[in-house]
Amino acid sequence: MPDLSESITISAPAMSVYGLVSDLPRMGEWSPECTRVTWSSRTPGPATGARFVGHNRVGAIRWFTFGRVVDAVPGERFSFAITFGPIPISLWAYDFRHLPSGCEVVESWTDHRPAPMRWLFHPFFGDRSRTNNRGIKVTLSRLKHAAEAHGG
Repeated sequence: MPDLSESITISAPAMSVYGLVSDLPRMGEWSPECTRVTWSSRTPGPATGARFVGHNRVGAIRWFTFGRVVDAVPGERFSFAITFGPIPISLWAYDFRHLPSGCEVVESWTDHRPAPMRWLFHPFFGDRSRTNNRGIKVTLSRLKHAAEAHGG
């Protein structure tokens, strides 16, 4: 079960919105925290098992994470696991439901951090649930704007 989940209805086909979400190098356009993503040269593109590096920031704090695509089912689900070195951090997922007038997109976050790591990094990153809840809402809003502005 995800720790957080939000949904939004977008007036664009699920396949089009999936194309935006799965183009991870564009994630910096939607996310208030992720500034850019770079695919691994050995596993480029949004396919199951593909690896990437995410560059992030909150205020003056900047860091990077490693990611691996877990699910890549066009128009249905796109998810990826995030680690910091060998430490599991989270699972991010986007689920798409086709609607007559477009689609519903559900973004979810599951916290996989070990308890000591949550405690250790709280002074630097604050309450991740609160931060990620706001971030999900911003991401979905920006995604909706982009998808509808381009006519799906």
